[in-house]
Amino acid sequence: MTTDPPELSEKLVNSGQGAAANAADIPVSNRAAANEISGEGENSDDGEDQPAVSVDVSAAKKKKNKKKKPKKKQPKTQTDPPSIPISQLFPNNTYPKGEEVEYKDDNRYRTTNEEKRHLDNLNSDFLSDYRQAAEAHRQVRQWAQRSIKPGQTLLEIANGIEDSARRLVGHDGLTEGDSLIAGMGFPTGLNIDNVVAHYSPNAGCKTVLKESNVLKVDIGIHVGGRIVDSAFTMAFDPVYDNLLAAVKDATNTGVREAGIDVRVGELGGLIQEAMESYECEINGKTHPIKAVRNLCGHTILPYSIHGTKTVPFVKSNDTTKMEEGDVFAIETFGSTGVGRYVEGGEVSHYALRGDTNRKDLTLASARNVLGAIKKNFSTIPFCRRYLDRIGQEKYLLGVC
Repeated sequence: MTTDPPELSEKLVNSGQGAAANAADIPVSNRAAANEISGEGENSDDGEDQPAVSVDVSAAKKKKNKKKKPKKKQPKTQTDPPSIPISQLFPNNTYPKGEEVEYKDDNRYRTTNEEKRHLDNLNSDFLSDYRQAAEAHRQVRQWAQRSIKPGQTLLEIANGIEDSARRLVGHDGLTEGDSLIAGMGFPTGLNIDNVVAHYSPNAGCKTVLKESNVLKVDIGIHVGGRIVDSAFTMAFDPVYDNLLAAVKDATNTGVREAGIDVRVGELGGLIQEAMESYECEINGKTHPIKAVRNLCGHTILPYSIHGTKTVPFVKSNDTTKMEEGDVFAIETFGSTGVGRYVEGGEVSHYALRGDTNRKDLTLASARNVLGAIKKNFSTIPFCRRYLDRIGQEKYLLGVC
C-alpha cells in the first residue's frame, strides 16, 4: 500500500484488559554482583613454649555444625537483545496487566452489566495467553525502539525483531506445528515513507534505513492464537514530531471512547476530530494532517488478524456496535497528503484462505506448499522468509 506525502499509523489493541502499543505511519511526500568470600583458617604451632589456649569445645562444635543459609536466587532479568522466555521471567504464569483505560463517567454502567458478566465467564487461558503475548510484545517493541538506527537494512531489523519474539514466547517455529503454539502473529511490517502498511522485506532485500526516512514498525505476536497487534513510527527528523503527535492523540482517543454498544461510525468521527486538529510544517509549508479515509482498525479473531468488524478513522454512517468479547485493534493513520492510499508495490504478505482446497491445485509445487502452510501457519499471515525457515524450496509459483 502506498500513499501521498508523509503518513503515520498508530494502533493499540483493546481487549478489555488493555494489551498493546502505539504506532505511527507515514508515507511520501516514523550487575555486577560481586560475591565476596571470607574464610577462617587454623594456625598449627609446633613450638613447646607456646602459651596454653583454652577452647570452648561446645561453642566450637556449634559453630562447626552451623549450616550455611542457601543463597537466594536472584530474579532473572531480560537480556539485550531480549532472549529469556517470558514464562521464565513469570514462572507462575501470572503475567502483568497492560494499561487499563477507565470508561468515562457516562459509560460506567458497562462495567456492571454486560461486560462484567462476560469477564466473569472468561476462560482464564484467554487472559493468560493475551498477557503473555502482550508482555513479549512490550519487551521486543522497547528493544526495537532503542536499537533501530539509520544504516541498518530492513532485513536485519525484521530478523532481529522476529528472532527475539520467538525466543520470548519459547517457540522457534522450526518444527512442524510449533509456530501455531506461539510465535509471530504476522510478518513484521517495515514501511518506509509513503508505504503505509503490509510490507515486510523478502530474502535478499538490500534496502537500508536512512536518516531522512519515516519508518512504521508493525509487530504481531501470538500465544495460543491470541494475537497482539501493535505498531509505532520512528522519525529521525523532528520536522515530523507533530505528525507523530497527531496519530498518538487519535489512537488514545479511539481507545478511550471505545466500549460496549459504541457505534464504530461515531467512534471514527471522534478519531478524525483528534487527528485533524494538528498540522505539520515541512520545508516552510504548513500541511493539515488528514486521517487516511480508506484504512480501518479491525477486530482480531483467534489465529486470524482481521476479523469481521472494522473501525474507520473518519466519521461514517456505519451503525455496527462494539460488543462484549470483541477484541479490537484501534489503528490510526495520518497523512500530510490527500489522505487516501492506493494498492501497489511488492507483495510480501500471504495468508491462507479458508476455502482453499488442495484438490483444486494443479501444480505439485502449489499442493506441497499448501500442505506446509496448513501445518505451520494455518490462517496466520506469513511471508516468504517464513517458508525459507522451514525448508521450503521452489515455492514461489505455488503461492502466486
